[in-house]
Parts: sequence; structure tokens; C-alpha cells
Amino acid sequence: MPPVPSSASNTPPLSREALTLRRMRNYWIATAMLYVATMSLLAAQVKFGYTPGRPALVLGIVAASGTLGFYALIRFSIRLKIAPDVLAAMQSLFAIGCTMAGYAIAGPLRASLLSMLVVAIAFCTFAMHRRHALLLAGAALAGMAGTMWWLQASDPLGHPPAVEAMSFGYLAAALLSTALLASEMTKLRRRMKASKQDLLAAVETIRVLATVDELTSLANRRHMNELLGAEERRSAPATSCVALLDLDLFKQVNDQYGHAMGDAVLRGFAGAAHGALREHDTLARWGGEEFLLLLPNASPQAARQVLERIVTRVHALQIDGMPPERRISFSAGLTERRAGEPFTEAISRADKALYRAKAAGRDRIEVA
Repeated sequence: MPPVPSSASNTPPLSREALTLRRMRNYWIATAMLYVATMSLLAAQVKFGYTPGRPALVLGIVAASGTLGFYALIRFSIRLKIAPDVLAAMQSLFAIGCTMAGYAIAGPLRASLLSMLVVAIAFCTFAMHRRHALLLAGAALAGMAGTMWWLQASDPLGHPPAVEAMSFGYLAAALLSTALLASEMTKLRRRMKASKQDLLAAVETIRVLATVDELTSLANRRHMNELLGAEERRSAPATSCVALLDLDLFKQVNDQYGHAMGDAVLRGFAGAAHGALREHDTLARWGGEEFLLLLPNASPQAARQVLERIVTRVHALQIDGMPPERRISFSAGLTERRAGEPFTEAISRADKALYRAKAAGRDRIEVA
């Protein structure tokens, strides 16, 4: 089947791996900004005496180191063969650990850090399956439950058990709700992606049907007219030739062997002829048993050589169900397009040459 020109941009599309890498990098940028904002607030808490300075500094160094480390993992994840969902889970577990540590040292403003835990779970669900997201939310709850229990056990005055229990209840409700909602959004996004793929496949099918002859898999007349128009619009003058090819005595094939055999002959001819073309030549089914051949950047001598190769291949055709002595042949009219001439005029000359070939006994090439 001849190549079909596209009106799309000349920019090559990104590969699936590149798109995934770019999406993960965007997530990392958002996460890094969140870490910067959180650490800035934690530094403000230290300044106003709500949080001890040394633990906050250690946590800031750990958070910064982890953020840079994850950038390196994302950058080389394809080479390291780390799946996006695994990388998302690793980042989420790191964020959960940082939030637990921050909660333990934050002092009276510690409840505010619980919102960061909800954000971390929301981020990870966009790259993970629903079950894994819920497992991660459960791990976050278990980790925070242990942290809160340890805090109220070791410092019941600073961390009243009732306050910690109620804080945990609010966290559990928010975390599980966020995980469920985010997982539903992920499912919706995947369904939309699948629908988009189906739509693209349907558009591609329509495009093929609009440009390709269904029986022969050659270009159809509509697509050939588009190619002829594009050839006429070329700014640089170039020698081009066109040829009209018509199968000899094709009506007899249909009458004697049936239309199914006629279809088989058309398909066989199309395959044999297409195999004899040059790289940029295009053969189209022009109508019935007639075909139009466009030979850009070809002199009449070069174009005739292409037609003679087609003759050799077509003569060697063997169609199942047809007697071997019934040789397939065609007549052709060949002409060179004159400078600035519309292709309609060149095709008209080729058509007259084709009729001369038919009148001279068929199975021959006439040049106009």
C-alpha cells in the first residue's frame, strides 16, 4: 500500500517511555515544591520556638537529599528498569516517613502536617492501581497510629491521648476518602485513555478507508488526486510521467469465471505491479480494471522501464482457478507531464495513448 501523506506537525511524536518520564518529572517538580513549602513552614516554627531546631535541620537535610535522590531515580528509571508505580510507591513511602518524623517534632502545630500525608497519598494514586493505593494508605495509617501511640505514651502531657486519638480519626477519614476518590479518578482517567486510543484507531481506519482501495490495497482515486495536486504545487520544476493501465479483456474474465475470479485477478495484478515500482511511485485504482501510475522525477525512458518490469511480473501471474494458458496482460498509455501543465491534460494524453495500445492489439505500451 502506498504511503499516505500526513498533515501533522513535522515534530516527531514522543515515545511512550519519554511521555512517562516527563509525567514523572512533572510529579517530582510538584513534590519538590511541596517539600520546600513544608520545610519553610517548619523553619518558621523553629524561629518562633514551636519546634526544636536540631531535629528540624536533620529532617530538612533528609528531605532535600531524598528529593534529589528521587530525581536521579526518575531520570534514569528507564535504564534502571524501575516501573512508574514502583517509583511512585517509593516516593510516597518516603513522604510518609518524613511526615511521621515531622509530626513527632512539630510540637503544637503538628496536626497541620497531617494534610501533607493526604497530599502524598493523592499524588501516588495517579500512578498506582487502586488496590496498591489503598494498601499504601493503610501503611500510612499504621505508621501514624504507631507514631501517635508512642508520642502519647512517652509524653502524655504534651500529646494527650484523647487529642491524638481524635486526630487519628480525622486523618483516617480524610486519608481513606482521598485514596478512594483518587483511585476512582485514576480509573476514569484510564477509561478516558482507552477511549482515546479507540478513537484514534477509528480515525486511522477512516483515514485508510478514505485513501486506500479496499479490494486492491492500492491508493484510491481520491488519494491519487490529492497526490497529483501536491505534485502540481511543487515549486521546483521536475520531470514527471503518468501512465494509464487497463487490464486486457477483463470483462471476459468476469463473464467466463465469475466476479470472484475477477476480484482475484485485480488483487494479483495490484500486488505484482506494486512490487515493480520505485520508492516514490504511486499506483492507484482509477476505476474498474483501470489504474493510474504516477512516476515523479522520472524521464519517459525511466518510466517505460518501470512499466516493462510490471509487464514481466504480470505475465508471470498465476491465479488459482484460472487455466495456466490464460495469461494476464494489460495495455498502457504513457506520457510525460509538460512544465506547468495540469495533470488532467497529461492524463488525457495518456488515455489517448492507451486507446491506441488497445487498438494495436493490446498487451503493449504506447507513449504519447
